[in-house]
Amino acid sequence: MDNEVSMTPPAPTPSRALATEAVHAGRDDLASLGVHAPPIDLSTTYPSYDSRDEAMRIDAFATTGSLPDGPPVYARLDNPTTGRFETALARLEGTDSAVAFASGMAALTAVLLARASQGLRHVVAVRPLYGCSDHLLGAGLLGTEVTWTDPAGIADAIRPDTGLVMVETPANPTLAEVDIRAVAHACGTVPLLVDNTFATPVLQRPVEHGARIVLHSATKYLGGHGDVMGGVVACDEEFAATLRQVRFATGGVLHPLAGYLLLRGLSTLPVRVRAASTSAAELVRRLTADPRIARVHYPRIGGAMISFEVYGDPHRVISGVRLITPAVSLGSVDSLI
Repeated sequence: MDNEVSMTPPAPTPSRALATEAVHAGRDDLASLGVHAPPIDLSTTYPSYDSRDEAMRIDAFATTGSLPDGPPVYARLDNPTTGRFETALARLEGTDSAVAFASGMAALTAVLLARASQGLRHVVAVRPLYGCSDHLLGAGLLGTEVTWTDPAGIADAIRPDTGLVMVETPANPTLAEVDIRAVAHACGTVPLLVDNTFATPVLQRPVEHGARIVLHSATKYLGGHGDVMGGVVACDEEFAATLRQVRFATGGVLHPLAGYLLLRGLSTLPVRVRAASTSAAELVRRLTADPRIARVHYPRIGGAMISFEVYGDPHRVISGVRLITPAVSLGSVDSLI
């Protein structure tokens, strides 16, 4: 598609409000292309009549991870539609770049492999973390070693081979929060990764508090409708280049249609998160006043997630719901438990 040569539409110079950015980021070139909605490019490969130049571009990408100049080459390197989502998410999180993956766990796997490729296999992590993240680190499936600690013990847990400090705030499932700025200070020169899935950039932007890597399960609030799976890492361009190399080699690419749906999801993200947060705050008020509820957990920064403890058997609560759907995951327009 001739109108999809540019992989990263130029960002406007003036700063824009988050709600405005959510609508326009990744779409700044649409008017010049003569379209209003972002095109969907489903091609897996692209014509090239200069085989020598194409081979050089692929080799350069495999070596450096930098996006190749000129038209697209092959979908495992990059894709114009997915590139729009990456551009938009980076703008919302306030980072240089973002790299999208097939799922949140694929994104975390790429981060761990990228650091391990530099001989930095040790991870310092603060519990609680999302269960699958906890399992991936604890099981050592990627050859990594983890030291579990609380925020106060981070500095002492760091070793010469520590490649990453990981926190999730608010955390899944307890909604525990950590002071990102204090944790970033304790990390020193070691990159801090913050899983920002629950908060989204609407409620917090971790890089503004010292984090260097931001992780999202895009399946949740970024998509927002329970119909697309994906993951994304927002970071500086240097680390993004390494992540692209890992993605190219391991194949955890995001499908272009998923990239389109996630870009569309971002356009309503501020509206959805704020509306859902308002509903959640009201539900917290009602649960707190209910004598059948033992304890309610709700983050100080707000959000659409609630955790609560009941007197008696919690399974009876789940089996008795009618309007709310008992299912895993979160972040859609309806309520799950």
